[in-house]
Amino acid sequence: MSEVLLEIRGINKRFGGLRALSDVSLSIKRGEIYGLIGPNGAGKTTLFNVLTGLYQPDEGEFSFNGRDLFAAKPHVVVASGIARTFQNIRLFHNMTALENVMVGRHVRSHSGIVGAVLRSASNRYEEQAIKQRAQELLAYVGIAHRAQDVAKHLSYGDQRRLEIARALATDSILLALDEPAAGMNSTETEALKQLMQTIRASGVTILLIEHDVKLMMGLCDRIAVLEYGKKIAEGIPEVVKADPKVIEAYLGVGDP
Repeated sequence: MSEVLLEIRGINKRFGGLRALSDVSLSIKRGEIYGLIGPNGAGKTTLFNVLTGLYQPDEGEFSFNGRDLFAAKPHVVVASGIARTFQNIRLFHNMTALENVMVGRHVRSHSGIVGAVLRSASNRYEEQAIKQRAQELLAYVGIAHRAQDVAKHLSYGDQRRLEIARALATDSILLALDEPAAGMNSTETEALKQLMQTIRASGVTILLIEHDVKLMMGLCDRIAVLEYGKKIAEGIPEVVKADPKVIEAYLGVGDP
């Protein structure tokens, strides 16, 4: 298999007269944690939406795991092995934590409508397997004890963990996390960091958006920086944080 898992070249995305992404190219290697940083409005979430099929790019190339996914629909993207979480938590708030994760398995289920209505043996077996896998994932992210709690009653940190468990339920090989540490205290952030390291150790590649620069510099193998929809820097954390263009983009310091 190729070392490169995900590669995009020359991605452009416009909204009317606004160019949200301009000739963005990057490649992500298997097994790495790849960070995406930049000021608010830099195009980070727009790029996530392009990669996961929520937005259709205007130009460019996009391949994942050897498959062309340019302008692919979201269900095709997730079936190919890319799952994501959202900047604003999107759970089924009136369903239990267990049910939320079970929903994430639908892309890997095989029973049709007839089997579900008739409650065939194969349907019952598959439903039990889905439930067991969901319970395992809740334990994996550290909230097994909240399995029967309604999602809206979970703490903010546990809701973030639940969203990650639901994404992992799709059997993803690349997990795209959009600001998972937002709103967390230092203890919760450290626990999240350890969880992401565990996920990477299991063989899942991670693409991460996060405003916590300290977290990103201590966690990511490589980082790309966006500003006004353009990639202005890319490399290992030590190189990126010393780049004058990155310092200017974050601190507003530059030549007059």
